[in-house]
Amino acid sequence: MAGREITRQLSRMRRDWDRRAHENARHYVVTGQEQWSDEEFFQSGQITLEEEILNDLSNICQGQDPKDMKVLEIGCGAGRVTRALAGFFGEVYAVDISREMVRQARQAVAGFPGARIFHNNGKDLGPVACHWWNRLGIGRRLQVDFAFSIIVFQHIPSRQIIENYVREVHRLLRPGGLFKFQVQGAAIEAELEHSWVGEAFTEQQAREMADRCGFELRHQYGAGDQYYWLWCFKK
Repeated sequence: MAGREITRQLSRMRRDWDRRAHENARHYVVTGQEQWSDEEFFQSGQITLEEEILNDLSNICQGQDPKDMKVLEIGCGAGRVTRALAGFFGEVYAVDISREMVRQARQAVAGFPGARIFHNNGKDLGPVACHWWNRLGIGRRLQVDFAFSIIVFQHIPSRQIIENYVREVHRLLRPGGLFKFQVQGAAIEAELEHSWVGEAFTEQQAREMADRCGFELRHQYGAGDQYYWLWCFKK
């Protein structure tokens, strides 16, 4: 039953996010405005970079040159943050469940040869790993230095799907590397059939998930709030 339920949820997420992307992708990515110009939209991504990345370089880079780092983004949407990441880090690999979002994100990073966008199934990172495997051949696999996700897991209506993503990141992240991501920390009542309000995490649930997936939850901020940030370092 659990497997069928996950399949149903993923199908609903895929349909809903493709619909939203065709209707008004930028608004659904960041709802602060109904209409966004290119300049406004990508500047908002740059602000995210400044607030969540540039202010946290000791945890994220750990002494590495950003231009030598490989970075993974989950839920890239229309490329708002992906473009900013691609301007700062050497290589960026990003995934999204919506084909239309992926199309728009690829346009957003067209001028950044180190950025690659993949359409995935909404629960794992198979396309990223397969691309790297096929490009380099047997015996090599992608290992990223940092992983990031913002305003994504707060929309996923299943802790099981979110935890599977965390486990997948662990598989690709280098030892000691950071997965910094935001989840829903406030329990919000939603319709039974939805793909907008995600499952909320308490501090204990977040810590237990991190531990099950092989991470140390070293820092956190915003427990009980919509923007609940977790700093998970690979053990």
